Amino acid sequence: MKLLKFFLVGIFFGIILVKSEAVSWYRIFEMFKFQSFHMYGIIGSAVFLGMLFLWLMKKTNLKSIDGDAIHLQPKDRGFVRYIIGGSIFGLGWALGGACPGPMYILLGTGVFSMLIVIAAAVLGTFVYGVLKDKLPH
Repeated sequence: MKLLKFFLVGIFFGIILVKSEAVSWYRIFEMFKFQSFHMYGIIGSAVFLGMLFLWLMKKTNLKSIDGDAIHLQPKDRGFVRYIIGGSIFGLGWALGGACPGPMYILLGTGVFSMLIVIAAAVLGTFVYGVLKDKLPH
């Protein structure tokens, strides 16, 4: 039953992303060319709400759905690693026209060229898994 709930929430979230044009390649292209505020507004509101809910979760000692305490691991210090990782992520996003979540939404809307992007993402994840022990963390 839990999986059905997650599936329905995922479908609802996908519909919201399609209707808000957050999965539109043209909107993403506009964002990377600094021609439109649309995507920055969506991303900024998501960051703001994420910060708000994390703050509320810490203040109220919110528990998980199973009643367990939620513990957040602190992030490692180091500015450079986040700049490099974010740049690689952004480059893939710009080249593919979608970040990981909307890739599947776009496939569901009939953009079958996303199969190439999904295959490349899976390959990149596999290569990272192979090289993980050799990379600085």
